[in-house]
Amino acid sequence: MAYKYLTNIPLEKAKTEYMALLMQNGMEPQTETIPVEAANGRVTAGPVYARICAPHYNASAMEGIALDTKLTAGAGAMTPVTLSEGQYVRVGTGDPLPDGCDAVIMIEDVDKEGGGDNGVISISKPASPWQHIRQIGEDICAGEMILQSFSCITPSALGAMIAGGITELAVIKRPVVGIIPTGNGLDPPSPCLEEGDTPEYNSAILSAMLQDWGAETVTYQFIGGDPEGIRASLKNALSECGAVILNSSQSAGSLDHAAAAISETCTVLCRGLAIKPGRTAILGYSGAKPVLAVPGYPVSGMIVVEQVLRPIIGYLCRKTGEADRCATAVLSKSVVSALQYREFIRVRMGYVKERLIASPLSRGSGVVTSFMKADGIVEAPQGVGGYESGEAVNVRLLRSEDELRRSLVAIGSHDPLLDELSELLRVRYGDISMGSAHIGSMGGLIAVRRGEAHLAGTHLLDEETGEYNISFISKVIPKGGVRLVECVKRTQGLMLQNGNPKRIVGTEDLIKEGLRYINRQKGSGTRILIDYLCKQNGVDTSCIYGYDREEYTHTSVAALIASDSADAGLGIFSAAKLYDLDFLPVCQEQYDLLIPDHAWDLPMVQKLIEVLKSDAFRHRLDALGGYEVKNPGTVRFRS
Repeated sequence: MAYKYLTNIPLEKAKTEYMALLMQNGMEPQTETIPVEAANGRVTAGPVYARICAPHYNASAMEGIALDTKLTAGAGAMTPVTLSEGQYVRVGTGDPLPDGCDAVIMIEDVDKEGGGDNGVISISKPASPWQHIRQIGEDICAGEMILQSFSCITPSALGAMIAGGITELAVIKRPVVGIIPTGNGLDPPSPCLEEGDTPEYNSAILSAMLQDWGAETVTYQFIGGDPEGIRASLKNALSECGAVILNSSQSAGSLDHAAAAISETCTVLCRGLAIKPGRTAILGYSGAKPVLAVPGYPVSGMIVVEQVLRPIIGYLCRKTGEADRCATAVLSKSVVSALQYREFIRVRMGYVKERLIASPLSRGSGVVTSFMKADGIVEAPQGVGGYESGEAVNVRLLRSEDELRRSLVAIGSHDPLLDELSELLRVRYGDISMGSAHIGSMGGLIAVRRGEAHLAGTHLLDEETGEYNISFISKVIPKGGVRLVECVKRTQGLMLQNGNPKRIVGTEDLIKEGLRYINRQKGSGTRILIDYLCKQNGVDTSCIYGYDREEYTHTSVAALIASDSADAGLGIFSAAKLYDLDFLPVCQEQYDLLIPDHAWDLPMVQKLIEVLKSDAFRHRLDALGGYEVKNPGTVRFRS
């Protein structure tokens, strides 16, 4: 007796009910731990944090000579400095920086005195401290988040994890889908088919589609039209797989046998969909496992699997869609390119006020994370010296436009809590991400004023009033249209080597002989604070060795101190705690998020506010240390 198709359910209604029912029955992504070398293309099951710095030693970035910069003082074209062997060390690219050296001079800038091999050389240009040196933590700092949850692991991300000391990690387990080819009148694939022979190839098509989406497949032996054999094969597949497809032949009655097997072995949700082709599909389930019977016509089967099973595989794999090819974006920061080269500039991107904003990432050849984090590539052709801030550029996309429209653009002051906020957004809502560009508090305010960011982290101290942020906002954004949202109070202080061997008790000690300071970049709130503290205490910053040696994050500063590349630097307590550094508190400052009115009502921003107010965020801050949370997510100033 032919199987009756009693339903004609609209596709979207069937998909929604099917997914809800499977999840209600316990369908969830599964995890497994694998070696990092095997992780390419997999999806992270949780956040991945670096265990070591990369590089983990100060390394020469060039072939040349390493020396103490003091030896090159006064060098010029007319007054070259002559050095003897023993005053410098020959180094190659990647070699550790020798003790007592703080710079590398490229080999092409070194002249052999007299043209001989006596080891005497001359230098016609003074070296600056730390030139041509890849400093500890330039790429990755121990404890930094390398990847968020549910991130697809690319080759560059794999390299970043290995560089960061990761040997194994938890990933989302690939769902296994069993494919059972059934029906009469089909033959095994062969190059020698007789007239009337029909090779069974649907299972190969469906298997390839599923693998493209991230699933693993098992194709079972062709059964034919034996009802008992179909039932037995279905029971076996359900014991081994997380989902099963019964792929029927084109012969009459074939789908009837598959439908009967599903009805007797599982539970049927619907018998027929309101689509053509594919109307005879059957949606069933066994607990949390989907079971589909698809028509034998290849296009019909492909459409049903594409429409019904692909969203389920995507959910189980935690994977998002593919990227578009290219788009036009507006640069949030100017970039300089060498005229003689065609340069590929990595950028993070997101839509702000319907404009695609591109924020350039670090461009060092050894900074593998810049490729991992990139949303797109801007190509500067040979002969083009770069692009100005605000200029429209063509971008080759590495993410889909849909993903970019679900990405919050954060530009401004660095704090590890931004990574934790982004992680919580990803875990809680799944389809929202936040990309941060750390250019300092003042740069963040300017980006908001120009309509290039959804939010900016800021902690700018007004020296006259002791107030944070408000006076600067009034000056930089006089026309208003922004909200200052309370985030946290955090402890700033001098981060010092463990045990404080230099016996530093205040900023006045930063001018001690032999002390090496590491600073934040100009325009950052931390740089403004240390400038103010030095001025208040009568400290001449030109007497502080390393005061012009700049890093862009608190963790970078902490990593360099922990590795004995510096003795002190101003930063937040959480960074000092991460690296087990001594910490001399200086003040408690207000760290806020500035959000423009045009972004305030966006669902992404409102979900960010919800996360700010959540207990989960408070727990993350408690683990980081050095934060005080009172009324996060509340507007404390509006203009």
